Amino acid sequence: MSQEQEIDVQPGKMTRTEIKASASLAGIFALRMLGLFLILPVFAVYAHKIPGGDDEFLVGLTLGIYGLTQGLLQIPFGVASDRWGRKPVIVVGLLIFAVGSFLAAVADQIGLVMLGRALQGAGAISAAVTAMISDSVRERVITKAMAMVGASIGLTFALSLVIAPPLNELFGVPGLFVITGLLALSALPVILFVVPNPPAPAVTEEKRPSRWQDVTFDPELLRLNFGIFSLHAVLTAIFVVVPGRLESMDLPVLHHWYVYLPAVLFGFALMVAPIRWAERTQNVTTLVRRAIILMTVTFGLFTYLMHSIWEIAFLLALFFTCFNVLEATLPGLISRFSPRESKGLALGIYNTTQNIGLFAGGAVGGWLAKHFCAETVFVAAALLMVLWYFVARGQSEPGRKKRVEATE
Repeated sequence: MSQEQEIDVQPGKMTRTEIKASASLAGIFALRMLGLFLILPVFAVYAHKIPGGDDEFLVGLTLGIYGLTQGLLQIPFGVASDRWGRKPVIVVGLLIFAVGSFLAAVADQIGLVMLGRALQGAGAISAAVTAMISDSVRERVITKAMAMVGASIGLTFALSLVIAPPLNELFGVPGLFVITGLLALSALPVILFVVPNPPAPAVTEEKRPSRWQDVTFDPELLRLNFGIFSLHAVLTAIFVVVPGRLESMDLPVLHHWYVYLPAVLFGFALMVAPIRWAERTQNVTTLVRRAIILMTVTFGLFTYLMHSIWEIAFLLALFFTCFNVLEATLPGLISRFSPRESKGLALGIYNTTQNIGLFAGGAVGGWLAKHFCAETVFVAAALLMVLWYFVARGQSEPGRKKRVEATE
C-alpha cells in the first residue's frame, strides 16, 4: 500500500512509512544522547583516577564541552543538510561522534578525554535528524513524530541510569566510551538502509524564508531558547555534584541507579496529567511557569537537604518531574511559534542554545564546586530558575494567539 493510500485509509493517523521513519530516526537520536547520558552518572568519580581529574573545574568542563561543540555546529550541520541532503550529513556526524568516543576511550589524561568529548559533540546531527523527521511526515502528525524523539530521549536517560554503573564496573569509563562509539557505527546501516527517503515535496507557491534576524530575535522564541539553555545547564550542573555526594555517603557508584532510576520514573509518572491538562485547556505556558517555580523551590531545598540518600532521592524526584514536564513542552512551543517556512532555522537555534546550556552548566558548576562548595551550585541553579521565570512571564499561549489573529 502506498503512502497516499495509507493516508486515505487512516486520515489523521501516522502511516506505516511515517512510523518507520520517525521511530528509526528517534532511535538514532537516542543513540547520540546515550553518549552523553552514560557518562553523566559515573564520570565525576572516574575522573579523579586520571591525571588532571582532581580539578573539579576541568571535570565539569569535560562533561560540558560536548554541549559546546554540538551547540556551535548545530546550525552549520542543519544548513549543510539543506544543501547536500539529510542522510549524508547524518552519516558524517555519526562518524565524527564515533572517532571522538574512541579517542576518549584511549585517553590517559583529562585533556585528551576533553578533546574526545568535544569531537563527540562535533557530530552535531540533532538539527538534521529533526529536519528529516519534518520532511518525512505530514504537518498534521508532526507532533506525534516529535513525541517519539522525546520519548526515546527519556527512555535512553532512564536506561543509562541503570546500565551505566554495572557497565562501568565491568569495562570502566573507557569501555563506556567504546560502547557509545560502536553504537554510533551501528546506527550507520539504519540511516542508510532502514530510514525511508522522504517523499518529494509537493509543488506549492514559493514562500520566502524569514530573515534570520527575525527568527533569532523573535521575542517568543528568545524566551523559549533561554528556557532550554537554563534547563540543560542545571541538568549538567547537578551531576557535577550529586555523584560525589552519594559516594561520600558510602553508596558505591554501581548502586547510584538505586537513586536515579526511581527519581526519573517518578518524574515520568507525574508529568502525564499536567501535560494533558495544559493541552486540553490551552495553558501550556502556564504549566511551564509553574514547573519553573517548583524547580526553583527544589534547588532551594537542595541547599538544606543533602544529608542523607533519602533526602537526595526525594529532591531528584522533584527535579525530574519538573525537568520532564519542561523537556516535553518546550519543543512543541518552539514549533508553534516559529514561522512555517523557517522551522529548520528556529530548531537549529533551539538545539544550539540547548547544547550550550549543557556546556555552561558543566563548566560553571565545576568552577563553583571547586572555589566554593556544592551548595553554591544549587543556589546558582535556583537563581537561574528565578531569572527564567521572569523571562517566561511574558510568554503568550500559541493557541490563543492564533485565535486572536484569526478574528482580526
